[in-house]
Amino acid sequence: MIDRDRFPVDEWRLVETRFNVDDVGVTETLFSVGNGYLGLRGNYPEGRFAHEQGTFINGFHETFPIRHAEQAYGFAEVGQTIINAPDAKVMRVYVDDEPLSLDVADVREYERVLDMRQGILRRNLLWVTPSGKHVRIEDERFVSFDEKHLAVLRLTVTVLNSDAPVTVSSQLLNRQDGEGIYGGSPMASKGSDFDPRKTEKLTDRVLQPQEYWQDGDRSVLSYKVSQSQMTLAVAADHLVDTDNPYTARHLVEPDIAKNVFRVEARAGVPTTITKLTSYHTSRGVPAGELIDRCRRTLDRARDLGVEELVTRQIDWYSAFWDRSDVRIGGHPDLQQATRWCLFQLAQAAARADGQGVPAKGVTGSGYSGHYFWDTEVYVLPFLAYTTPLWARNALRMRSLMLPAARKRAHQLNEAGALFPWRTINGEEASAYYAAGTAQYHINADVAFALAKYVRATGDEEFLAGEGVDIAIDTARLWSTLGFWRSSDAGEDGERDSFHIHGVTGPDEYTTVVNDNLFTNVMARFNLRFAARTVRDLAENDPEAYGRMVQRMNLDPSEPERWDHAAEAMHIPFSPALNIHPQDAVFLEREIWDLENTPPDQRPLLLHFHPLVIYRYQVLKQADVVLALFLQGNHFTDAEKLADFEYYDPLTTGDSTLSAVVQSILAAEVGYQDLALEYFRQATFVDLGDLHHNAADGVHVASAGGVWTALVSGFGGMRDHFGRLTFDPRLPVDWPELAYVLHWHGTRLDITVTATAMTVAAGGEGGPVEFGVRGAEYVVAPGETVRVTLHGQGPVRPGRPSIRQLEGSVREDGTLLSASVPIVTAAIPIVTDEEQPLAVGLDV
Repeated sequence: MIDRDRFPVDEWRLVETRFNVDDVGVTETLFSVGNGYLGLRGNYPEGRFAHEQGTFINGFHETFPIRHAEQAYGFAEVGQTIINAPDAKVMRVYVDDEPLSLDVADVREYERVLDMRQGILRRNLLWVTPSGKHVRIEDERFVSFDEKHLAVLRLTVTVLNSDAPVTVSSQLLNRQDGEGIYGGSPMASKGSDFDPRKTEKLTDRVLQPQEYWQDGDRSVLSYKVSQSQMTLAVAADHLVDTDNPYTARHLVEPDIAKNVFRVEARAGVPTTITKLTSYHTSRGVPAGELIDRCRRTLDRARDLGVEELVTRQIDWYSAFWDRSDVRIGGHPDLQQATRWCLFQLAQAAARADGQGVPAKGVTGSGYSGHYFWDTEVYVLPFLAYTTPLWARNALRMRSLMLPAARKRAHQLNEAGALFPWRTINGEEASAYYAAGTAQYHINADVAFALAKYVRATGDEEFLAGEGVDIAIDTARLWSTLGFWRSSDAGEDGERDSFHIHGVTGPDEYTTVVNDNLFTNVMARFNLRFAARTVRDLAENDPEAYGRMVQRMNLDPSEPERWDHAAEAMHIPFSPALNIHPQDAVFLEREIWDLENTPPDQRPLLLHFHPLVIYRYQVLKQADVVLALFLQGNHFTDAEKLADFEYYDPLTTGDSTLSAVVQSILAAEVGYQDLALEYFRQATFVDLGDLHHNAADGVHVASAGGVWTALVSGFGGMRDHFGRLTFDPRLPVDWPELAYVLHWHGTRLDITVTATAMTVAAGGEGGPVEFGVRGAEYVVAPGETVRVTLHGQGPVRPGRPSIRQLEGSVREDGTLLSASVPIVTAAIPIVTDEEQPLAVGLDV
């Protein structure tokens, strides 16, 4: 999956040993650094060729009118897209006025290292100029976690074998609007090929200049965004450390600020320039106020000193790894890839601080910087069990979105709140309702994440103050979106059932259906959780309950109605096939024969019209299988096996969200080799560019899913009903799997081997009750419990195949069959009479 000569295995570092312009977009993503608020793509400081010269700030966006070919009531009207913040990475080097440009330079030595233990990106190269001068270039950068608004960039230039004039041009550059003027191609001209996963293109000017000035070696640019009216300021200080004589020159214009250092370099005498850069953004504060904030950030950084900033960065990551690391014995390649994924989760979420976690974090513009359900289902479990504060911050983002979500629900004739399928500012930004707004399940996903957080942490305060509002308003939507049906139940009289129609589940290859199993199962959970939360609040905190009733205008009868609907929720099941249909009519469709679909027609969404895809039993990502995992306590082992064997061969994996879930269920039902295969796919989604779009940014949800696949898949952890249980499935060639969980304030260090599982509790917190394969245990603070394991669960060879499904009989007596969509072309055929005939050719 990865060139190991160029990217050698290193359990704590991602190392690149040679430069290659052909995949520069992918390596820009792989070597990005960020902190959840600010992200710098792994562009070279020379500031030249790039896939995307990207600097991204979480939530910093522009809006634009969505133009529908045919407008209808309730369609999303205003789109949002992340925009490229001014670029501070540029520090161009000239020797004898010869510029360093890696595509043409004679580079004798090269190494770039992303140190995941420290959170610092470093590069070291030896450049031989056309005149024979040997120049050592060393640079490093990091985005501070201790100082959320600060990035540190440092460049050292040493001419080894001669005296020479050296120039370093350090710049702040508005690439969003001025890249075409100052070098490279503007973002608006890129990505002409159709791909709905890419960002929207903006052709008009986006960043309107406000104040811009220089004061000595400090440069400042500031802007207001044209339509969203957000504001931004960026400021940079420059610290020069050298025994060489030098002079400094300055230039500032609305879209560029230059600090140019001319050095009379002596042989072997280094020149180091440190660039301290601060970014501040706001949805309403004037740019002048943001400049003042930048000044304060830079003043603090200068007072602390660069070495102290580095020390604090290393200390921050040391604490992160102590509570978050997952260790895989005997497989350094998987260990490296896993740590890279966990590293990306820190970079995406740590300092989001009440913003969402974008699908690409702050590493690229893919998916327009939007927040999806990715956070709640794939990222939040990692946050809740390793750093609960980050999970709470992510959930607060949804709490802050409630006013807009209520407005959206009202617009769609529903009660309560409807969270947007994709958004930055809280408003729905999906222009395609069938795969966007119709994914009502996001409401239940948010409620599920809330429940998981509270159950893992015991944070009843958050639940009583903000979380209960989310639970109530999401439940209210289901109570009006769904409807009741009565059917004749014979001697027992009338039987009522609750149905949800016109929705789309996680599988975007099947849209706007009735009784999607995932949606119904998760809505059932949502309704029950809301009812239980309200009752518990009334019993345990009457004062908070009274405030909530007044705030939410709660009818005392609502919880009972929610429970009634949950108990009557229709859960589709096919007795003939002995599986749960994905929706009411899914099994009536023909099966798409994925095993005989040419690789050049994948992913399907880029090669087939949606109407073609919608006619088939084919999945973009796990749908029923995801329900089997998230709500596994409501399905039997036999049901899980039957459902997995039916749906796994139908799943394309065109979504990066799929492999982790398939890995978890494959491990649970016994396809252990297949589970490991899916896990490897998930860990190398970006490192191996398996979906050919890693250049647009990290797949953050997949990275989060890697943690869940390890802990819940191979580690066998479940937390149904707030009860901690384990049923490990360690791969046969893994000597050990070790990870950390935090449960209600108690740290648990868990180690799984082929024969035993040990649970060691930290010295703080209280005793923790847990189950292992049906047996109950308690571990007290400071103690260790060892549980003997007999095997690693069932073992089934191979993988399910579509061929196993063919010939099965539906409820109506018809047979299942598999095929690939047929393309019919009219081709002229010359007959004996030399008259062309049009015939159909099956391709």
